[in-house]
Amino acid sequence: MYDVIVVGARCAGATTAMLLARRGYRVLCVDRATFPKDTVSTHLLRQGGLARLRDWGLLDELKATGCTPVHTITMSYDDAMFSGFSDPIDGIEEIYAPRRIVLDNLLQDAARAAGVELRQGIAVTGLVRDGETVTGITGRDEQDRTITEHARLVIGADGRASTVAQLTGAEQYNVVPAHTFTCYSYWTGLQMQSQLRIRDRQAVGGWPTHDGKTLLWVVQMVDRFSEFRTDIEGNFHRAFKETAPDLAELVGTGERDERFYVARQPENFYRVSHGEGWALVGDAGYHKDPFTGLGISDAFSYADLLAERAHEGLSGARPLTEALAEYQAQRDKSSKGMYRFTCESSKLVFPDNYLEVMRALPASPQHTQQWFRMMAGGLNGRDFFTEDNLRALFEAAA
Repeated sequence: MYDVIVVGARCAGATTAMLLARRGYRVLCVDRATFPKDTVSTHLLRQGGLARLRDWGLLDELKATGCTPVHTITMSYDDAMFSGFSDPIDGIEEIYAPRRIVLDNLLQDAARAAGVELRQGIAVTGLVRDGETVTGITGRDEQDRTITEHARLVIGADGRASTVAQLTGAEQYNVVPAHTFTCYSYWTGLQMQSQLRIRDRQAVGGWPTHDGKTLLWVVQMVDRFSEFRTDIEGNFHRAFKETAPDLAELVGTGERDERFYVARQPENFYRVSHGEGWALVGDAGYHKDPFTGLGISDAFSYADLLAERAHEGLSGARPLTEALAEYQAQRDKSSKGMYRFTCESSKLVFPDNYLEVMRALPASPQHTQQWFRMMAGGLNGRDFFTEDNLRALFEAAA
């Protein structure tokens, strides 16, 4: 009998398991994959996520893996271009874009070190119930043997197509259709800080990652998906030439050394993320377009929040169902603004006033810093777009 079973062993799952094990609970974490195994990802770890790694004693371990830090971002939209970076958020002055085979392994090792029992190759097929309360899981291992395990709490951290969500009937809400697809790969021989360029409803960019490689990507509207796949490499380079000719020249000086990854974005949604004996975390409970690059950082934030609330319930400090309900309410409230901003910006069309702001930003390092802080989730958009703040920006640009 376990205190907690976590289904899913990547960013949200391994982290939640680790945090609960550090509080003294007996935790089983299972995943259908066998690791190391890559996954489609933006790779980006913003300051908020890095601050949590620091607080958990894992940031130095990430830095020791040799991932290149990013201190400058260049962004363009139509004819507006500017460069800069956020001021420190939670004491963190840079961002990283680690390979997932590295980051996931680091988190899994930390979970094991905390006492988590981590089993790979386990496909969950059902939930054990006592009346309406979930009390465990059933599944099959790599040898196709049936397994059954029991726990006081089952947590689904198994991604957008979560099996736990399906088995509990967790309903979606605040659903927003997806607008885009993405294609990316890795290049060697490039010297590039973070880039984000948008023009004519497509975007290109890139950032450094592990092993001296640079992740380069293209985002286009979903109605171009079929056409894009007829010539992935040609269309990839064509997008760079159309959107950012200077980057296209730079890309030509390097060499691609891995395959292309192409993925349509699923819809944006929240799910009901708690019930009798169960909860959801990470993309299983809340998913938004990766355009703003906050997925991993959000997974850490809400894994931290869920672990705290679950501890309150499991320890007897308050009813577990009440604590889990508060977890969902707090998550929804704190993520609401960036969810809305992400869903709108992923259309790759900004309102006219945004373009005027972007054209003015090069004249004001202070406002440029604020802009990138907003993009990183450290500043509410309403605070940036106040009348007084914009007046100061346009006076500087005049």
